[in-house]
Amino acid sequence: MGEHFLICPACGAKNRVPTMRLQQSPQCGKCKASLLPGAPLELDGPRLERLLAHETLPLVVDFWAPWCGPCKMMAPVFAAAATETELQGRLRLAKLDTESHQTAAARFGIRSIPTLIAFSGGQELARQSGALSAGQLRQWLSQFY
Repeated sequence: MGEHFLICPACGAKNRVPTMRLQQSPQCGKCKASLLPGAPLELDGPRLERLLAHETLPLVVDFWAPWCGPCKMMAPVFAAAATETELQGRLRLAKLDTESHQTAAARFGIRSIPTLIAFSGGQELARQSGALSAGQLRQWLSQFY
């Protein structure tokens, strides 16, 4: 029986969660917020760095911008993926607005958007640029859980 470390999206506390509890809507031990809220986390540079340093679930970040047409087309597809029970407790989906957080985007060499980057243990596993359909996104995500 393993365990995972999750950062609370509400208060930033680090939580230890037994693997078998990941599917049971775990709550933060400090503030009682949902640790896996079923929606992509909204990140800034420091929150992304904290997740990369401490989380043990694979993390998939959508680097996007509000003026980007393909980003707007993919946003509901990405949000819907975060609600899929198949993915719950297996990976975490997050978004980072490259317009508002240019330093974080530059750190990861984002040159086109939308760009998805999958991380595990703080290391980049894979990268995908361009908007994906629901089926394409599901297929791409399946390699990380």
